Amino acid sequence: MSEHRRKPQQPQSGGRAAARKAAQQRPGRGAGAGRDVPTSSPSGPYQEQPGHGSRADARRSTGRGSAGRGAAGAGRGNGRPDKRFINYPRSDKAGWKRFVPSWKLVSGTALGFFAIIIAGAGIGIASVNTPDANKTAAAQNNVFYWADDTQMVATGGSVNRQIVPIDKIPRSMQNAVIAAENESFESDKGVDPMGIARAVWNMAKGGSTQGGSTITQQYVKNTYLDSDQTLKRKVTELFISIKLGVSEKKNTILAGYLNTAYYGRDAYGIQAAARAYFGKDCDQLTPSESAFLAAVLKGPNLYNPDGGIGTSATPELNTERAKKRWAWVLDREVTVGRMQQSERDQFKEFPKLAESAQAAGMSGQIGYLVETAKLYMTKTKGITIDDLAKGGYQIHTTFKKEKVDALVKAVEETRDGLIDEKKRPDTDTFVQFGASSVDVKTGAIVALYGGPGMDKKYFNNNANTSGVQVGSTWKPFVLAAAMQYGTKNSDGEGISADSKYMANDLTVINNRDGKPLRDGSGKPFRQKNESSTAYGYVTLNEAMEKSINVPFAQLVFDVGHSKVREVAKAAGILPETMDKEDVASFALGNSTPSAIRMADAYATFAASGTHHEPYSVRGVQKNGKDVPGFEAPKAQQAMDNSIADNITKVLRNVVENGTGTKAKKLGRPAAGKTGTTDDNMSAWFVGYTPELSTSVTLFRSDPNAAKKELISMKGVGNIPSLHGGDIPAEIWTKYMKDALKGLPESDFPDPGKIGVVADSSGAPSPSPSPSVTPSPSVTPSPSITPSPSPSQSRGAKPSCKPWAICDPDPSPSGSGSPSASPSKSGGRPGGVTNGGGNGGFPIGGSTGG
Repeated sequence: MSEHRRKPQQPQSGGRAAARKAAQQRPGRGAGAGRDVPTSSPSGPYQEQPGHGSRADARRSTGRGSAGRGAAGAGRGNGRPDKRFINYPRSDKAGWKRFVPSWKLVSGTALGFFAIIIAGAGIGIASVNTPDANKTAAAQNNVFYWADDTQMVATGGSVNRQIVPIDKIPRSMQNAVIAAENESFESDKGVDPMGIARAVWNMAKGGSTQGGSTITQQYVKNTYLDSDQTLKRKVTELFISIKLGVSEKKNTILAGYLNTAYYGRDAYGIQAAARAYFGKDCDQLTPSESAFLAAVLKGPNLYNPDGGIGTSATPELNTERAKKRWAWVLDREVTVGRMQQSERDQFKEFPKLAESAQAAGMSGQIGYLVETAKLYMTKTKGITIDDLAKGGYQIHTTFKKEKVDALVKAVEETRDGLIDEKKRPDTDTFVQFGASSVDVKTGAIVALYGGPGMDKKYFNNNANTSGVQVGSTWKPFVLAAAMQYGTKNSDGEGISADSKYMANDLTVINNRDGKPLRDGSGKPFRQKNESSTAYGYVTLNEAMEKSINVPFAQLVFDVGHSKVREVAKAAGILPETMDKEDVASFALGNSTPSAIRMADAYATFAASGTHHEPYSVRGVQKNGKDVPGFEAPKAQQAMDNSIADNITKVLRNVVENGTGTKAKKLGRPAAGKTGTTDDNMSAWFVGYTPELSTSVTLFRSDPNAAKKELISMKGVGNIPSLHGGDIPAEIWTKYMKDALKGLPESDFPDPGKIGVVADSSGAPSPSPSPSVTPSPSVTPSPSITPSPSPSQSRGAKPSCKPWAICDPDPSPSGSGSPSASPSKSGGRPGGVTNGGGNGGFPIGGSTGG
């Protein structure tokens, strides 16, 4: 056989390539039969001949030819049909197309999914029971215990509840609630798809499971008082809501909701709410009163005009919100066609509320103690106001009954002995007291005095009041910052309390650049002392002892305001209660921490720089199980122990020789500081022993005024100018005697040497003639205002000698008695509010102790 007649070599192996070639080579009975077979390449010299493949090729060729092009690849190319129930990945496609589902697969899967959902929903709806308003939503008591685990008080709402039928609920109440909360209530099927979608989205993000709800859903939700907000609960609520929507009459659902909802004032249900707020049965409610109760349902903690828990739930803020919501509900009724405009126009005045009976069983200090514990739980541990309103908690507090009684006794005895509202109505009315006592070693709040009692219409907790300036009790934080960070003249090295500063009255204060501060008229600002005494240069220890303002007004600029804020925050003061402006009065106490926070911060000094966050709850149970997260806060080192101990040494001198000598009557080692603000707007004494730190504040404010403003205390108790060393120090001493009775006496640790010490020879204290230091009513001579910069042992001399002329404008600003920074007259206007904070707590410039 000649070479040119030889046949091309055939492949010996099978495979898809062979099958494809075979299909091309052999005509079959399919669509390709009878076609010409092209060469393998347009330029190839030879054409493959059909009929000469292997048997496997033949079989594959036969199978493919019989199927035709329309079934190309069927049976995975093996001649057998695909027996899989679901053809995925698709055997009739190649490459990435195998993973693209067919429309049949997509539609079948969707139908199957919905069938499962419908079947599951049907089973779920059939398996749940509809709620019974007579058996559900029975709120439980919250029981509060003293530190020794004896019961303090049980408070809750189950007794203040009465079911009434729909025909006893006035139409005005029904209209108000439907208009405000669920306009489509009478036509919807009990669920809000958009609200459900929001709830699912919130859960997907890890947030709250709550979403927008219909009245039906809210009624169902009210039946789950002891359940957490979980996905299981939400699904169960949904099933019950759907079942109610198709099986119950709308009147039944609406009555169930109004009979189980919480309205505040410990009132569950519309009948209890009508009695609590208006002293009448619910069928006697007017449209205006109905609109108010519908407004309260938005959230009793924020819409009950009595006030609630937290800094944003004061009586003033709640009243404002309630009035706006009340007006909106009435307008909304008109908008949705449930009230005529002519009827709406009759209601111009906010309805008059009956006096609250919520203080029943909460007399004396109990109401303030319970409020403080509740605030701690909600602020720190995430338990909501609604959770607490539903009850069922056993709350073990840190309050010690014997110490609370001792504090009440000290306040009332002092008040009764000094204050006579009938004899001196112009000065002795509205005098208010606040106090707090903290365990130095743990931060536990063992006692507080919030006021005469919530049962006597004093709802503000004065132990937790923010808005009362602390005066010179702030100066220890300035000194501690100087000891820790030094001044601009000490190269960052801390300074000693023996460093000397100019202390003369009306001394010009320089900024950090050494230039005089300017008052509002552009003249050099001069700081006012409480006294016009010509002190000359004094140590910071003496300045603290006598509560002289000028040295600290200068020191705060030399140290830096931000450093003082850091030290105060580390000690326990909340940043939001500190003055934000870098002014001289910041050093003199224009910040407004609560009594709780001041006692806690001074406890940091007492504990040699170790800080414990104040806390009022040491354990909580719910349904017999411990609620986690109520362990005592961990200790943190706020400052070096030598700094804290040196502050204690300085403050002991205040008690022994200075403005706080009334506290010497305690008869054991004690340290403390007095504080008084301009015009006697407030007076403080904060002091401590190695065991207890206690703060006492005194101020005047009408508790029933719409806007809380401070009133001068000049003349209170027949005292021309009341100071922190007077009534507050006396209360502190009486309380501490009783609180520490029976405890062995202990002393503070000896402080180590610290910081750079001033060289007195470099900063002489001259003995000026009477004309050297001006009185507040006399214009000073240009030659007598020395620079307040200290003389350090490092050799830094005063930038201005006592005999030099340093003042570019020697005339004093104003009337000769300025007491604040040039940028403000002494602080924020007096507003008394509740302070926040983890402990359940959180107005001119100060004029000294």
